[in-house]
Amino acid sequence: MSRADVTELLEASRDGQSEASAKLLEAVYDELRQIARSFHARHDIGDTLTATSLVHEAYFKLVDGDRLPFDGRAHFFGAAARAMRQVVVDSARSKNRAKRGGGQAALRLDEALPVAAPGRSEDVLALDEALVELEKVDPRAARVVECRYFAGLTVEETAGALEVSPMTVKRDWAAARAWLHNALAEE
Repeated sequence: MSRADVTELLEASRDGQSEASAKLLEAVYDELRQIARSFHARHDIGDTLTATSLVHEAYFKLVDGDRLPFDGRAHFFGAAARAMRQVVVDSARSKNRAKRGGGQAALRLDEALPVAAPGRSEDVLALDEALVELEKVDPRAARVVECRYFAGLTVEETAGALEVSPMTVKRDWAAARAWLHNALAEE
């Protein structure tokens, strides 16, 4: 389905056409699953949160009844990135409570890709806490991290989701990585 078709379905859903929500899920499901599979492969988030369950849980967070309050495809996928982050963090919190008594470990970030280490719920939680702090300082940079890291969007896709230029995304991504590296190194 084309980008224009997704945007039309989002508009129909906003206008109250209930069948548009179901059609939208069909239209974006494969793409969301690909994003989730890619994230799962890159970050080994465990067996309890499969790519399919990540997509389903994130989609439920996005849907408000039969209405999907998004301005277009880019806005939808930007919101999907945030929803995926919430699902991954919730899963990590649950895993951490169940297996580790709620404690958090300090985290060092890899210089090339300063994000949580694969498979460690403590790292996901530390990253989430750092992102919450980054949001206070630079909300757009935090959104760039959500789009790039949690949803695996390209620079161009992130630019579309946030309605900024690709160069702005590149600058924010570099700044966010440096900020997160420092914040997580202090823990």
